[in-house]
Amino acid sequence: MKATKKCQFCGKPFVTRSGMQRYCSEACQAEAKRARTEQKNNLFKVARPLMEIKHQEYLTFSKAAILMGCSRQYVYKLVALGKLKASRISSRMAFIRKADIERMLEGNPYHRVLPGSTSAPRKSASSSLLAKREKREKETDEVLDFYSGEEVMSLFKVKQSWLYTTAKRNRIPICRIARKNYYSKKHIDEFFGVPVDISKITDWLLTEEAEELFGMKPSALRAYAYRHRIPTKREYGRTYYSKSHLDELRRTDLVNDERYYTVEQVRQIYGLSSANVCHIVKAKHIEKIKVGVKNLLLRSDVERVMAERNRQP
Repeated sequence: MKATKKCQFCGKPFVTRSGMQRYCSEACQAEAKRARTEQKNNLFKVARPLMEIKHQEYLTFSKAAILMGCSRQYVYKLVALGKLKASRISSRMAFIRKADIERMLEGNPYHRVLPGSTSAPRKSASSSLLAKREKREKETDEVLDFYSGEEVMSLFKVKQSWLYTTAKRNRIPICRIARKNYYSKKHIDEFFGVPVDISKITDWLLTEEAEELFGMKPSALRAYAYRHRIPTKREYGRTYYSKSHLDELRRTDLVNDERYYTVEQVRQIYGLSSANVCHIVKAKHIEKIKVGVKNLLLRSDVERVMAERNRQP
């Protein structure tokens, strides 16, 4: 009876012609040889970087990761945490010294911890007191009052996306209930300042009234109120603006003040063009106050400059 063997490459049984035969055919023998050669080449590719690193003192982040057997991102993390030192040569080149890697490993020895063992280091009395104090401070700083997102947006005139990003960036406590965000009232007031109580404001202006009084377009009025945090409210589809806050910022009392001229009045009295008036204001340093879209010029300065111009030959 002829002896049979199992091919070491494909695994199929075959009848042997001699006791040294390991493959069922010449094709399997060639494929097995090619696989052995590829394995040797792959081993050389893996060992080659280690052989190069062996004689280098300063390593890049990629080579340091190869030497430590971890990812490059983990090396960046070790450097960011301050556990591993690195030197930046330029904006795109940084090196790690091999001695710093060895020093980091020596400074963090491995301690085996068995399940159920009590080998954890004991805390000193001072550290336990400090931990209790920190815990007490955390308990006293517990957040109890919250603003809803809609309240913050209406009070401080901010957008929802900006509010969430700013709260995350400034570590403002956020509580999420029923798919709605609630922000710590204490932290919001510290960041934005104490909001204005709208219920105490009695004088309000409609958009049309504010446009007529201050000479502003609706888009400019909305932008101005948003920029200066002017209290607004919306009732029955109409927007109202706080009259006292607008008067304080726009200074409408100066428009009818006899101490000031408008540019139009200077043009009519002295027969000048707008360009000439602007040039005289800049050259003679006439005091100017901007109220809305109007420029108010101090009357005494204008009369003095015009008298000087009339005296010139």
